[in-house]
Amino acid sequence: MHTVTFYQQLLGLERPWQVDSVQISSEEKRIIVGISHRNGVRFRCSECGMDLPVYDHVGARAWRHLDSGSFLTFVEARIPRVACLFHGVHQVEVPWALPHARFTSPFERWAIDVLRETDVLGATRLLRISWDEAWHLMERAVERGQRRKQRRVMARLGVDEKAIAKGHSYFTVVSDLDRSTVEYVAKDRKTSSLDGFYGTLTPEQLAGIEAVAMDMWDPFIASTTAHVPGAAAKIVFDRYHVMTYLNKAVDEVRKQEHRALRTEGDETLTGTKYLWLYAEENLPESHAEWFAALRALHLKTGRAWALKESFRDLWRYQRRGWAERHWKQWYFWATHSRLDPIVKAAHTLQRHLPNVMTYFAHRITNATSEGLNSKIQTIKKTLTDIATRSISRRPSTFTVADWIFIHLASNTGFMKPLIFRWI
Repeated sequence: MHTVTFYQQLLGLERPWQVDSVQISSEEKRIIVGISHRNGVRFRCSECGMDLPVYDHVGARAWRHLDSGSFLTFVEARIPRVACLFHGVHQVEVPWALPHARFTSPFERWAIDVLRETDVLGATRLLRISWDEAWHLMERAVERGQRRKQRRVMARLGVDEKAIAKGHSYFTVVSDLDRSTVEYVAKDRKTSSLDGFYGTLTPEQLAGIEAVAMDMWDPFIASTTAHVPGAAAKIVFDRYHVMTYLNKAVDEVRKQEHRALRTEGDETLTGTKYLWLYAEENLPESHAEWFAALRALHLKTGRAWALKESFRDLWRYQRRGWAERHWKQWYFWATHSRLDPIVKAAHTLQRHLPNVMTYFAHRITNATSEGLNSKIQTIKKTLTDIATRSISRRPSTFTVADWIFIHLASNTGFMKPLIFRWI
């Protein structure tokens, strides 16, 4: 079979496109397949579909195609432009590649398959492309997948922040709690970070949101209130984050008391930091006797810990009325404890109480989001070393966090290779 005819069939070209040359360089192990179109043909406007004559051609450009054995193969052509009365002058679409792509469609499909089976560095070696080109292929695949996603109502959402690097560098992660999938990733944890997610939803999707679990972070509250109808009754402050807030208060009491005791030469609280942060049922058995002895000393830290543990009972009630009764008793105890960090925490919880109590209407937590965050942490650890070795190729402002953000924005799953759950 003639080489030109072979590549004509291999590329699946139909009129008016044709292969008119095949250049083979044995020294460079490179094949260039020249493509042209017949004269006098008309092409469709990509906007309105009107058949139009050729206006002019852009300069010759090349697309990477599937290798021919060990030879790198490129498709080369001059793309015609048409002048539409309504949409102006623009390039026509070609059948072998997507608009603005630097690879043919068959090569992109093959590259995606390779990326699904290995990591990015391995894919670059197998495909003989650069790191940047691999990321570009991934990002384009995700964009196509997102455009194809069916719009559906996500009734219960989780909004969480993830510290991704030193220096208070965070990502905002939005997940569908019912499907356990990441739906959105944005840099920072600002109001605008979450606004970007809500901006992608239709009015019907926004109205269909029944509950949103989040921590007591004002930017997240502001964004949800601005976009979700009836948000005041739908925001649920996550149990884990509320308890984290109380744990910080307990630790502050411990630090204050520890400093006071040490001035008297008493080292009772030395090395006890993490004991007071455990839930009672999670305390390691090896520390049980020591912790019981500490609690018997009637320390201020012991009282703070008891208050924290008592508050955890709030979520065990089946009815909101009983939970509110428990809250009133706990709040009186906390505000009369003479433990300043606990008193401050109690006043903060009082201000946010309505959206703590919405738990009893929706009964959701961010446990799913926390589970996804553990996977994100694995991604972070795996990528940090790779990114550090690759940053030298980027401007100095391009950081490890940027690499991880690109990865998360391209991936909603775990490390193999994580990029196509959206597709």
